[in-house]
Amino acid sequence: MDKVLHKKALPKWLKELESYEIYAPQENDDLWSFELVKSFEFLDSNYSNCIQSPKKIIFPQTETLLKFERLENGKLEVEEQLPEDRKKVIFGVRPCDAKALTLMDKVFTGDFEDLYYTKRRNQTTLVGLGCNTPPSPQCFCVSVGGSPHSNEGLDILMTDLEDKYYLQSFTAKGNELLILGKNIFEEPNPDEKSMLKRIHQEAKNKFKTKLREIEKIPDKLKGMFDSSFWDEEAMSCIRCGICTYLCPTCHCFDINDEVYSTSSLRGKRIRTWDTCQFPDFTMHSSGHNPRPDKASRLRQRIFHKFQYFVEKFNAYQCTGCGRCISKCPVGIDITEILEKVKNYGS
Repeated sequence: MDKVLHKKALPKWLKELESYEIYAPQENDDLWSFELVKSFEFLDSNYSNCIQSPKKIIFPQTETLLKFERLENGKLEVEEQLPEDRKKVIFGVRPCDAKALTLMDKVFTGDFEDLYYTKRRNQTTLVGLGCNTPPSPQCFCVSVGGSPHSNEGLDILMTDLEDKYYLQSFTAKGNELLILGKNIFEEPNPDEKSMLKRIHQEAKNKFKTKLREIEKIPDKLKGMFDSSFWDEEAMSCIRCGICTYLCPTCHCFDINDEVYSTSSLRGKRIRTWDTCQFPDFTMHSSGHNPRPDKASRLRQRIFHKFQYFVEKFNAYQCTGCGRCISKCPVGIDITEILEKVKNYGS
């Protein structure tokens, strides 16, 4: 289902979606982030990529899994805290971030279904905004199989046609949003369809392929586990974890019990994001740590995304959003590391 929406009519469409929670990129102190929309005059097609991906809405940084309390009769009462039934729409999702959620799906709906993740995921409709120009100089989506106007993982893709948006719906959830605004949209004419194709083609030429022959990397990594290469590459790392906390595909978490009252054993079980870049991530109760230094932790990050994930799911666990490059305080560039891996031993 294809439609055309004049930009000035966008608030009217959003008002028709009052049964949904609406999230979209919002600017605060020169930083863009996905936030709950309180005003319908919000969508700026020229926004740079948000500092965090919409992953945080479907997989929150902190969430309560259950509450527990020991009753007077000695029995332990446990109450599961599944997400509320509330439909959501996330507007302005870049194609790289939508693709990232399809990779998250492989993890959370594969061998074991994570009900907390899947309930939010199933309740969420993703309305993407294609990239007519790279949102960031560090973008490298085309190097890892992406595209500036990919519809992978999206329910609707919006393309900016100057004074209007061209909307393409790919799912039943997307069609539902378009039906709610049926009196606001127009049918695309031949000129608009031609303009769409031209913009998509021109956009591909604006995104530079920073990594070529990336398919060589998984096999190359297999012979590099014990290499001193990782010591050299990790030398400048300060172990802040920004690369993983801002990554749209990183999904590691920790679970802790927070007790309010020791006498009645009343509290809650909380899940929080964790990162393989922290020293305690792999600390055993015995005191042994199989990844005791920066080198082994950097190695884990690269191996997970470009070797382990490829072996298990036949996909790179990276969508080329570039956040780990642009926000690294010491300038570590994953594309430079991968280029060195590809040429290692040559």
